[in-house]
Amino acid sequence: MNVLQTDGLGRRYRTNWALRDCTLTIPEGNLVALVGPNGAGKSTLLNLVVGLTSPTAGGVTVLGGQPAGSRAALDGIAFVAQDMPLYRHYSVADMVHQTRNLNLSFDTAYARRRITELGIDGKRKAGKLSGGQQAQLALTLALARHPRLLVLDEPTARLDPLARHDFMATVMTAMADDGVSVLLSSHMLAELERVADYLVLISHGRVRVDDTVENLLDRHRLVTAPTTAPAPDGDWQIIEARTTPSQTHLLVRLDSSQAPLPPGCESRPVGIEELTLAYLRETPASQSPTLIGATQ
Repeated sequence: MNVLQTDGLGRRYRTNWALRDCTLTIPEGNLVALVGPNGAGKSTLLNLVVGLTSPTAGGVTVLGGQPAGSRAALDGIAFVAQDMPLYRHYSVADMVHQTRNLNLSFDTAYARRRITELGIDGKRKAGKLSGGQQAQLALTLALARHPRLLVLDEPTARLDPLARHDFMATVMTAMADDGVSVLLSSHMLAELERVADYLVLISHGRVRVDDTVENLLDRHRLVTAPTTAPAPDGDWQIIEARTTPSQTHLLVRLDSSQAPLPPGCESRPVGIEELTLAYLRETPASQSPTLIGATQ
């Protein structure tokens, strides 16, 4: 089953396209990292996925073909935004009570158990909790709905390293125990390298990279070449080049993992952070190479 499928999806605000020509097919069971600079279109895509806004062009379905925003889709998706949607003057216990009343399906026992395990006092006001506790409370309320798709929009941006680690540990446990698929927007590239198994990169409102992390790492190399960079041939493509007085450093995309490199070149594997930064530095987006599977 595909948890997300878009076809030529676009959203325009007046004369500006926040997202356009977005075509994705994301199978279930993945933690999908959605990355890109501020204003790239990430939040627009997430809002379209959860039905908070409607497309200007194209279409989007979730959870095996349900229209985004439909009752069936909403019942299977949980969304945690960056600003942690909590009623600050409600107690933690009241937040659990209100969330239960607002949802057809809600596991109150799970929510209370998680809150106790986290050491959060149910009588405390949500607005008095630490940033990490607020994030964990919002995540607990989302997971208590037992969603099939968990959508997270920069949920750890304001958290300290320990709180970020604990938050992501909870997400990974939910994936392992309940089979939840996750769509996570984040700027924390080093963190994503550790947890993501699928990468979607958006720049200037367009998808630039769309593939599994395994395929991406298999198809890219960091190459050290003589001062004059060799011209790419049919087997490989230069994504980024940086030149020093003695060497040229290239990030290249190979047509296959066995594609030969020119004589005199040395190569090493590339990480997700290095790969992502290289694609993001390519501007304007319309002139940069697009990975197979992404749309121009």
